[in-house]
Amino acid sequence: MMGLFNQAAQKVYKPRGSSEDDKVPDDTEPDDTSILDENEGSIIASLISQLRVGMDLHKVTFPTFVLEPRSMLERITDFMSHPDLLFGAENCDDPEQRFIRVLQYYLAGWHIKPKGVKKPYNPVLGEFFRCRYDYPDGSRGFYIAEQVSHHPPISAFYYVSPANKVAVIGELRPKSKFLGNSVSTTMEGENRVYLLGRPDDKEYVISMPNMYARGILWGKMFLELGDSCTAKNEQTGHFADLQFKTKGYFSGTYNAIQGRIRRRNTETGEISGKWSAVMEYKSSKGERRVLFDATKDGQNVAPKWVAPEEEQETNESRRLWSRLTRAIVGKDMDAATEAKTAVEETQREARRHMDGRGEVHVPRFFQERGGRWEPMIQLPADPQEAIETVEKFIWPSLPPSYTR
Repeated sequence: MMGLFNQAAQKVYKPRGSSEDDKVPDDTEPDDTSILDENEGSIIASLISQLRVGMDLHKVTFPTFVLEPRSMLERITDFMSHPDLLFGAENCDDPEQRFIRVLQYYLAGWHIKPKGVKKPYNPVLGEFFRCRYDYPDGSRGFYIAEQVSHHPPISAFYYVSPANKVAVIGELRPKSKFLGNSVSTTMEGENRVYLLGRPDDKEYVISMPNMYARGILWGKMFLELGDSCTAKNEQTGHFADLQFKTKGYFSGTYNAIQGRIRRRNTETGEISGKWSAVMEYKSSKGERRVLFDATKDGQNVAPKWVAPEEEQETNESRRLWSRLTRAIVGKDMDAATEAKTAVEETQREARRHMDGRGEVHVPRFFQERGGRWEPMIQLPADPQEAIETVEKFIWPSLPPSYTR
């Protein structure tokens, strides 16, 4: 088996782009592929020589050139990029229409990704990211995410917009494995969406598809989403089975999605299209509508306000990883490796001291209840009181640059 890896490395890790085997897959998006230079290829070859098929990659240190310059805690905000798809959903009297609005919000978050095949920083224990959204109508949204566990890695997050009566709570438990010519990341965890103006609906629960980095041994690297995920609301009886389709060897296309929606035992519609382009919904009555058009509306991303690094705490994501981020943006891989190692070694030392004192890490913003991570906040019913409560919860001391 290791002979296979070595042969693949000898074949692939020369300057890419010089052979037919290196051709970009025909119908991938341009931003989905990565091309490695000779130095990067040799680093990947060295890394692969240490791997075994089926190996858990949580403890494997990846070279810095495959990193996206932000933490996973910030990357989760991609799903808060198109809130207008969800705002006002509580005004829909038809529960099926509310369910579809929730699906729109969820599906619209996948088109946002870095160029090529990149992975965000693995958050360290106790790291957190917080931000605010200022919407055109004067309303606001608030977000906080925290790394609540290191073994296994768990990222908990909370988004709320009291004025727009929307809240999203969830956790991610990513698990990566080496599969030969690809790396898979199983995205365990869920998103729980709450339409605060429809308390009887309770929660809309959505799981995540898996992610695959293809072509790490031969061919050009590219990213795929694959396998199935579900969305459900037990109160209204709605359920969606969504299939993120990976391309077969001889048929199919990249980035395809297909799904069926039912209410209890009755099928009510289907979803089709590409998550990187246009997705459509077709009702059982034959009515069609566009759920999201990434080519047309993908740039209309809600901007977020983040405090300047000098106003952040030492374990806030952007400040914590600032040296690494600057090195990656500056394409100084030696400095990036040094900065990444420094953060990780500091984290290991802190855990050793904690273990030596017999202490257990206690998360700051979230607590576990019945296997779920929930924010430690009770939201008042009054929208203005809710805003003040959320601000105090996320920023106990408001940063100097924070504007009300």
